[in-house]
Amino acid sequence: MTEKKVVGWREAICLPALGVDEVIAKVDTGARTSALHAYFVEPFTKENGEEWVRFGLHPIRKQQTPELIVEAKVKDRRKVSDSGGHSEDRYVIETDLLLGNQTVRAEITLTDRESMAYRMLLGRTALRGHFIVDSDLSYALSKPQSHQID
Repeated sequence: MTEKKVVGWREAICLPALGVDEVIAKVDTGARTSALHAYFVEPFTKENGEEWVRFGLHPIRKQQTPELIVEAKVKDRRKVSDSGGHSEDRYVIETDLLLGNQTVRAEITLTDRESMAYRMLLGRTALRGHFIVDSDLSYALSKPQSHQID
């Protein structure tokens, strides 16, 4: 078994299969599934019958640019409740995420997080078995060289 790495309450994450070099995620052990900001979500069916989604993403906090248009295979649709008790039907995708130098396969729901402080929420199932959270820390793991902390 590999030793678990320590993460802080927020971390820089890369989603290579989605073309996202960096998004700052709030680490949330109270959330089971991770969530990614999608300001629009359009389902479509591939020629082979697979269900996919196309969605728009603004990966940088408090900014409308850059604007990424991403496509991913749908894994599921789920009713998700937020911390305020509101429930929403969301598309679920599964992709690799890079946190520090560790790659983790994670389920991620798509939702509009425009009004939230962070464009991604990293839930406990993505952390399980790989990471320990230290809420005193912020950006505990290495991040891309181009990242500028606000």
